[in-house]
Amino acid sequence: MEWHPYLLKLLSGAAMTLQLTGTAVVLASCLALPLALVRAYARPAWQWPLRLYISFFRGTPLLAQLFLLYYGSGQFRPELQQLGLWGFFRDPFNCAVLAFTLNSTAYQIEILRGGLQAVPRGEIEAGLAYGMRWSLLLRRIILPHAYRIAWPALGNEIILLLKASAIASVVTLLDVMGQTRRLFASSFDLSVYLWAGLAYLLITYAFIWLWQRFEKRLSRHRPPV
Repeated sequence: MEWHPYLLKLLSGAAMTLQLTGTAVVLASCLALPLALVRAYARPAWQWPLRLYISFFRGTPLLAQLFLLYYGSGQFRPELQQLGLWGFFRDPFNCAVLAFTLNSTAYQIEILRGGLQAVPRGEIEAGLAYGMRWSLLLRRIILPHAYRIAWPALGNEIILLLKASAIASVVTLLDVMGQTRRLFASSFDLSVYLWAGLAYLLITYAFIWLWQRFEKRLSRHRPPV
């Protein structure tokens, strides 16, 4: 099996995959933290809209969510044009990033909520006893501990999103899978799918290695078990 005819195309697709996933993960991380704090500490009346959002995006397929945003937005083209948003929604990259962000945010909220609620109550009470304000308590005690707890699960969520990003090819994006489909359509060489799988494997392995390095750095002050 020759790989060199496909290398440049697959590298281009890998760059698109990383751009899609990286943008969505960064945006989702920014949204998930404040929403997780609401989910963990706010009154029930504040939580029910968030619960509906989480239930929808965790309970429906990511492909359906992407279709709703990309194809469904065309049903509201006049309204979107009046709002100046049609230019955003007609771009498949923007729709894919938005779908991935909304989906990943729902999962990250629940992961972080679990981390926040797993922080030992004694540590929080000790901070309060020292007279810490809530903002300082979050920054110095709750969030560092919660992220250490949630870090492996957050890594798994990003890996799942990375692999799920292959569906972006159905809205004409030339990520790894989009380039693979185009190469197969022109060559009918099934080996291109093997190289695509290898590309995803290498990206995933590199991410796991980096994530574990960060996890060790986060836990460097903890005594060995």
